[in-house]
Amino acid sequence: MRTAVIVAGGRSTRFGDADKATADLAGTPMIRRVGDRLAGVVDALVVNCRADQRAAIRDAFSDYPHPVSIAEDETPDEGPMSGIRTGLRAVSGEYAVVVACDMPFVNPDVVAYLFERVEGHDAAVPQLDDQWFQTTHAVYRADSMADACDAALAEGSRKIIDPLFELDYVVVDESEIAEHGSLQTFENLNTREEFEEAAQEFE
Repeated sequence: MRTAVIVAGGRSTRFGDADKATADLAGTPMIRRVGDRLAGVVDALVVNCRADQRAAIRDAFSDYPHPVSIAEDETPDEGPMSGIRTGLRAVSGEYAVVVACDMPFVNPDVVAYLFERVEGHDAAVPQLDDQWFQTTHAVYRADSMADACDAALAEGSRKIIDPLFELDYVVVDESEIAEHGSLQTFENLNTREEFEEAAQEFE
């Protein structure tokens, strides 16, 4: 079974007072757009969030075609590594794709390829040319990554890359991504202006 974990617990300070995860993007909450892009390549969905987001996220996924679980942060505002750990702990299958809630163009063909590449390993992580790893657009063996996050957090680390280096991971380079889909899959929305520009592509 393949699962998607959407990480939505961040405060998105550049977006203003509203919650970016559930903000309207051309008539649909952004987090639902992320989930819809993933629906064809996973069997279940886990959303990591804060307690105050739970109701709005439940509403956003009320008619989702797969089972949806909410993995609430026990200690919010601990950063993306904590959110990834919490989300992966709620996964019942072996592998899960982790995607940030602000990636509404996530490409299902790219995700499917990452699931193929991860077989026999702990992680398949994209790396674009001259850039760092795309850790919030990657497939992980859920238990292994969650354990590595626990260890890193116990040592006081906040860098999401640190637990990755404790795993048996494969790097998926930019040419592989381009061969199987679009690099737009990594585009994330942080500001109102970016929302407005992205909305035009959904209308």
